[in-house]
Amino acid sequence: MDKIRKYEAIILQIMQEYAAIPYANLAASNELIVDREKHRYQVVTIGWDGYKRVHTATLHFDIKDGKIWIQQDQTEHGIANDLVEAGVPKLDIVLNYLLPEVREELEFAKG
Repeated sequence: MDKIRKYEAIILQIMQEYAAIPYANLAASNELIVDREKHRYQVVTIGWDGYKRVHTATLHFDIKDGKIWIQQDQTEHGIANDLVEAGVPKLDIVLNYLLPEVREELEFAKG
């Protein structure tokens, strides 16, 4: 299995786990959006919070240049931890939702 397919399988597994978590305080659900051709992956939360419409990307990953770029992470503990636990080296994970100056200080890929 090549690196891109391996990373895609890891991302999809993590996304499915998060998408299955029900909301206690929202009338909302999660949907997976997968573009295998361009290597883009999202978990989108859709529904209602009382009278307010909810439509947000809870998770967003791209695979570019052999690395996983985390574009959005709305999890409590940080999705990068799940990627590392699944065997992705920190130097193949870009925390792109952080400023480049902040990324410079971390053990993850700079970009």
